[in-house]
Order: sequence, then C-alpha cells, then structure tokens
Amino acid sequence: MARVCEICGKKSVAGNNIARRGMAKKKGGAGQKITGVTKRRFKPNFQKVNAIINGKKKRILVCVKCLKANKVVKAL
Repeated sequence: MARVCEICGKKSVAGNNIARRGMAKKKGGAGQKITGVTKRRFKPNFQKVNAIINGKKKRILVCVKCLKANKVVKAL
C-alpha cells in the first residue's frame, strides 16, 4: 500500500535539512554559513479509517485534512 491519501492524492514530498552555524548578522555576527545539506521527507498525517465506498465497508488510508473536512463517510 502506497503512502497516498485515497481521497485527495496527497503524498510525501522531498526537501532538505540545512545545517547552519554562526551568529546572524542582525544579532551582531558575521552571518550564518551553511555547513551541510541532507535530504529529508515531509510526510502527511495519514490515518487508517473504515469508510463506506460504493455502499461497502472498506479500510482506506486518508489524510487528516480530508477527515476534518468531512470528505470521508465513516463506517460504524
């Protein structure tokens, strides 16, 4: 099962961790220098939910944004 919201299609996106050192110029320093850049992932908040899809109960992976917006009909 892929880590994708089955309602809106939201998935993980890539980004960078940027390591810096030094004092900022506005605090009286010589400025910050970047000392390293590594890859990272931004993962959405997914929940497994029992939902009604096409009249049948099915367990799906949904992001919390869709749950809060009531885009999912939960099964009891």
